[in-house]
Amino acid sequence: MFAAKDTLLTRPSGGYQISRSLRFNSADSTYLTRTPATATNRRTWTWSAWVKRSTLGTIQELFDSYFANTDSGYFWVGFTNGVDALEIQLYNTTLRTTTQVFRDPSAWYHIVLAVDTTQATAANRVKVYLNGSEITAFSTNNAPTQNLDTAVNYNGAHYIGTFTGTTNLFNGYITEVNLIDGQALTPSSFGETNAQTGVWQPKAFSGTYGTNGFYLNFSDNSNTTAATLGKDYSGNGNNWTPNNFSVTAGVGNDSMVDVPTSYGTDTGVGGEVRGNYCTLNPLTTTTGTYSQANLRYVGANQDKRPTGTISVSTGQWYWEVTLANAPYSPRATNSGYNAFGFVLSTVFNSTTSPPVSTDALVLEDNGYYKNFSGAFTDGGVAFLSGDVLSVAVDLGANTFTFRRNNTSLATGTIGGTAGRELVPFIFSYNGDYGVMDCNFGQRPFAYTAPSGFKALCTQNLPTPTIGATSATLANTFFTPVTYTGTGATQSITTGFQPDFVWIKSRSSAYHHFLFDSVRGINNFLYSDLTNAAYTDANALTSLNPTGFTLGFTANADTNNSGGSLVAWNWRASNATAVSNTAGSITSTVSASTTSGFSVVTYTGNGIANATFGHGLGVFPSFVIVKNRNGTGQWRVWAKAYNGGNGYGILDQTNAFTSDDGTLWGSYPTYTGPTSSVITVSASGEVNGSTKTYVAYCFTAIAGYSAFGTYTGNGSADGPFVYTGFRPAYVMIKRTTSAYDWWLLDVARGTINAVKGRLYANAADAESTTYPYLDFLSNGFKLRDADGGLNASGEPYIYMCFASNPFKYSLAR
Repeated sequence: MFAAKDTLLTRPSGGYQISRSLRFNSADSTYLTRTPATATNRRTWTWSAWVKRSTLGTIQELFDSYFANTDSGYFWVGFTNGVDALEIQLYNTTLRTTTQVFRDPSAWYHIVLAVDTTQATAANRVKVYLNGSEITAFSTNNAPTQNLDTAVNYNGAHYIGTFTGTTNLFNGYITEVNLIDGQALTPSSFGETNAQTGVWQPKAFSGTYGTNGFYLNFSDNSNTTAATLGKDYSGNGNNWTPNNFSVTAGVGNDSMVDVPTSYGTDTGVGGEVRGNYCTLNPLTTTTGTYSQANLRYVGANQDKRPTGTISVSTGQWYWEVTLANAPYSPRATNSGYNAFGFVLSTVFNSTTSPPVSTDALVLEDNGYYKNFSGAFTDGGVAFLSGDVLSVAVDLGANTFTFRRNNTSLATGTIGGTAGRELVPFIFSYNGDYGVMDCNFGQRPFAYTAPSGFKALCTQNLPTPTIGATSATLANTFFTPVTYTGTGATQSITTGFQPDFVWIKSRSSAYHHFLFDSVRGINNFLYSDLTNAAYTDANALTSLNPTGFTLGFTANADTNNSGGSLVAWNWRASNATAVSNTAGSITSTVSASTTSGFSVVTYTGNGIANATFGHGLGVFPSFVIVKNRNGTGQWRVWAKAYNGGNGYGILDQTNAFTSDDGTLWGSYPTYTGPTSSVITVSASGEVNGSTKTYVAYCFTAIAGYSAFGTYTGNGSADGPFVYTGFRPAYVMIKRTTSAYDWWLLDVARGTINAVKGRLYANAADAESTTYPYLDFLSNGFKLRDADGGLNASGEPYIYMCFASNPFKYSLAR
């Protein structure tokens, strides 16, 4: 039984479209092979492919040719063992090993390798590109000898997804594979930047392929022959032989609609809508065994709960699991069990297994289920091998349905309040008990989803407010930029006119300088000091439509000659600030309700339970307040800490403290913010009589900003934190004990792993000693056990801003 043949779609109204990818699973020894009839140009060629990884940390080859133990008889490109760098290797010579690591299993990479050994300049003989940009940082960097004949395009065996079909097998998804025989090309031949989202995307190759060139898109899944699944669409007829793949309907089907182009309308059948699909995420639980390109997980005699790569808070969603390795005996008599469902995304911001007794909607073995409570209900139906279990959640109505083989087992209202972020997950306890094969819609569902319910795919995610068009890109509301000081007037380009500019020297132990449009651009504060505001007309001299202009003064270290600096820039209204009378104190506000950010100034009245308007129109997530005309600490309110009943101090390492009205209300009563105002006590830190203040106010915007908490695990394999976007910046603070406020961003940490640590509370120069974390397509992953980031069992808060929403993001 074979699946129906697809029709390849190219350049319709929605743009270039890729219809299918091929799933590679090392346990099945899946790979493709081809032996050219004749040798052609072995010195000059280009290989391009779109790749989505699943298993990390092992040697996995993407493209390989081997016929002899010589540099001209062996060539491979793939991922290295342990560190997950990209490597290009001859037999005795490692040509390139990237400094950058590739540890994002949640989205697609575009990799281009251009080889031209005829080049006189050694550095030009091998070029590697990722997502449209050339990689230039390598831990190993060698050049092949000039005019070396590589093993590629020799009339010997070539492989995709393995070394000679026996070792270094690839795990993940591959599509849109091109080999150009006789030309060394750039990524622009295979991709382009989307004019609306600003993200690199595939395009059709329109040039000539050369004799041994080929193009594989895996769109014909009517069989597993070289003429179908391995068909060459270049016109050359250079078909590839698939080995050990299946296109038979069911859990073994390796023909997927998980692709790097999103399109289609979901009618609930699965295997239909194209885009980047949810899989299980090995970054959330790294013990146990992942297989079938992260659609199967088996625990290793311990209670582990991997989550999915897509989290949702609105909409109607459906997914299935197929059971294997029966019998499924009653839960009460079995030492192990499996289960699946949805869980609060915040519960799994750790690689440990926190309790989910009150945080999950779960269906467990033998028909037991629980609904965000510790109480189990027995459905009274024994599960058998081959059963298909499904869950449908309506996050608008806040309802759910569990089914077994399309027969309802349980329905009801999801416990707790609507609008929370939920992520699919599975239990796997005692791995010999059972196996669950997940299907989020990347292959046809066993049963049609209820009407209106959709597969977990980026195509089906809501269109974000920020990031969907060229006018609303994330980098038009926030961006980090680096620059070199000149000691003379210079303009810094941010791409928009900022209302809040935060500048820090990277190379010297100078203070942090904070400017904003409401206080006036010649007026700055230090985030690492309690001092009152300073006035200096030559520090920041203007805010411009595309950035800001700096002057120079010996007292303002924002432009010191030869210094390396970073500026973090936020946009609010880009207009004259307005008077806000929503509170008992009249405030002056520049606010963007689109990006959820406002700059507020007000004069305190010394009256308990006074309020000032923040202009956001919704409940804030994070507020920073500072006395401007006198000495005073920077007080931080974070909803993620103790429900907001507490405060931190930005200029110090102090632990967060419960508030109980000390700052945010009248003691002993804590009064939280509302959608229009923030309540303050009579404390001089936030509301001293006649004292003037500035408040920087933020609220979470889906796909653009996130403010939350995670629990450390004390390991270099730290927690994964789901944000719903590819981060550009994160500030992190441990809420217990004395630890610094960490600042990391993509302008300084241009590749994974991200280094470049600065502290908001200290004038220290930048440290680049350790790899602290990875910025990924849908969040960030801690990669260091430093107590300031990731102490075991300790809580942290963070605020994070996006490069791109996950709906459009590529892997980093």
